[in-house]
Amino acid sequence: MLESDKTHSMKPEETARLRFRPWMEEDAEVLFNHASDPDVGPRAGWPPHQSVEESLEVIRAVFANDHTWAIELKETGAVIGCIGYYPHEESNIGIGEMDAELGYWIAKPYWNRGLCTEALRRMVDYCFNTKGYMTLWSDFFVDNPASGRVMEKCGFRDTGEVNWLSHLYRGDERPVKVMRLDYALE
Repeated sequence: MLESDKTHSMKPEETARLRFRPWMEEDAEVLFNHASDPDVGPRAGWPPHQSVEESLEVIRAVFANDHTWAIELKETGAVIGCIGYYPHEESNIGIGEMDAELGYWIAKPYWNRGLCTEALRRMVDYCFNTKGYMTLWSDFFVDNPASGRVMEKCGFRDTGEVNWLSHLYRGDERPVKVMRLDYALE
């Protein structure tokens, strides 16, 4: 276990360039600015946000829990995305009780800088070494291969399983590839 996890086990804290913190209602406008971009939400399975009020409702109804965090760029304090894990009872895919599904998105101006990989690596470490999960899962729409590359860089492997997630935005039109990462006993 990392030293920082011994004293701050409630959230993954930070990386070299990023900080993780709970979403606040005051973040609704910045969330709307990022989530209204038609290139962001559909890649993750949700429609572009139509108003600041809708973004506020997402913060209240979806992000207000102990396993979803805003991603802040440490250098500026700007919220640039979201990351979290879903315990088995909240997962989009059938996973075991000692498993979690990881999800993330990052605003378009911050793509191709390695920030998603940095955030996901920290979340993997947190889920294995602080939360005690044994297997982590994630999935990506086949028309968003960049997300799959982030998962691969973090050690996830393609299971060969393809799912249709009709409850997600356009999920009945495009499949997702399911990825898996098992805890490695050292």
